[in-house]
Amino acid sequence: MPDFVAVFALLAAVLTITALVSGFVERAPVSFPLIFLGFGLALGGGGFNVIQMAPDDPVLEVVATLTLSLVLFLDAVKLQVDELGKRWLVPALILGPGTGIIIALGAVSIALMFEFGWVVAFIGGAILASTDPVVLREIVRDHRLPRSVRQVLKLEAGMNDIVVLPVILILIEVALGRSGDVAGWAGFLAKLLLLGPAIGFGIGGVGSWLMARVDARLGIRREYQALYGVGLVLGAYAAATAAGGDGFLAAFAAGLGVVLLNQTLCDCFLEYGEVTAEMAMLLALVLFGAVLSDILGTANIGVALLLAGLVIFAIRPSVLGLILVRTNMSWEAHAFISWFGPRGLNSLLLALLVVHAGVAGSELLLATVGVVVLASVAIHGGMATPVGGWYGRRAARETLAEERESTAAGLFGHHEDEVQRITPEELNRLLNGQNPPIILDVRSRSSYKHDQAQIPGSVRVPPDLINEWTPSDNETGLVVAYCT
Repeated sequence: MPDFVAVFALLAAVLTITALVSGFVERAPVSFPLIFLGFGLALGGGGFNVIQMAPDDPVLEVVATLTLSLVLFLDAVKLQVDELGKRWLVPALILGPGTGIIIALGAVSIALMFEFGWVVAFIGGAILASTDPVVLREIVRDHRLPRSVRQVLKLEAGMNDIVVLPVILILIEVALGRSGDVAGWAGFLAKLLLLGPAIGFGIGGVGSWLMARVDARLGIRREYQALYGVGLVLGAYAAATAAGGDGFLAAFAAGLGVVLLNQTLCDCFLEYGEVTAEMAMLLALVLFGAVLSDILGTANIGVALLLAGLVIFAIRPSVLGLILVRTNMSWEAHAFISWFGPRGLNSLLLALLVVHAGVAGSELLLATVGVVVLASVAIHGGMATPVGGWYGRRAARETLAEERESTAAGLFGHHEDEVQRITPEELNRLLNGQNPPIILDVRSRSSYKHDQAQIPGSVRVPPDLINEWTPSDNETGLVVAYCT
């Protein structure tokens, strides 16, 4: 039985430290994952020995399961597939195969550098192909950066887990040799790729539809709607697992069900879900830090750091560099996207799945992955603030090509039909009429900074944020955008 007093004390430390250092973290070259992994390392068996935590500890399993389920669900809900429309195939085909190449290169590196077999090496390659939304969080929230660039990073972080997770689950089955013949594999793949996602999709779509109808008829307080959303995530995971499918894929599919069926969840759930996921992620980082504190000594630290260097500085930047070579963006954006692919909590969560499955050598793989994650969190987390500031200043000084695109798909050269144009004389006539149009000032950041004079009554909206602008109740009718 876990020591509940110790668990409560740990939760208290996570919550209070997060609040107290949040302002410092936003300004300093340090990140929450680095702080809490370091906290766990210090408290674990290799430090002060306050927390004894093994990889198979039930407390870690519960926290990790909750965290990964919420992260996958929220990733799906926030994919914004409505923005991509018919153009979703372009970034999906580019980023999906890109993740596959990163998996293969990582697997070859692991197989050549360590004594793992090829199956375990490919599991490790898939684990290290997952980018971490926790470390990326401050980047994708920084509105100094063009929205299209932030959308590429969000799309990759939201999509690559759903690419690597089935790969890992299939390779676990291969490593354990459980499915056997063709019929066994067919049943396994059907449950993994069809049954679980179908159950999750149905629970997410029908559940959100039901909430909307009951709320419209009876009225449901916001706090209960927030709890309802978490219930959908847990329900999708539990139902799919009970049916023999995978609960994590079901959690992701539940989020897609909400989006693709044009349902909505109360914004209170997104806020509450984000807070719950944040608390679970930070607690999981401390627990993983305590686990790594005990098992890091089993890994070859020098070789693991060499692997970290390959993963961080060579494999992903080179693959993304090739993928993005024909995109409509500046070299600064190209370098920025290629660089920011941090490994973090998601990689540790995926490695824990392998340990719980009982794959031979999985604890040593977890220790090796832990070294790579610690290096990535330190390097990427430490560089997020200064590199983000550098890129933001570049965008403020001159107009960058990516500022003219508001979506990730737009960077790949797929545009909507040309918009209708009007002359200054026509605009002047409309402004003097009975129903004057809404005027949007969509000049780039640098153009606006150099000349802040505006058409009287116009609304300032940076060009890449135009998709996020919505008119107020008293703003209706024709919309005219202008730039220089």
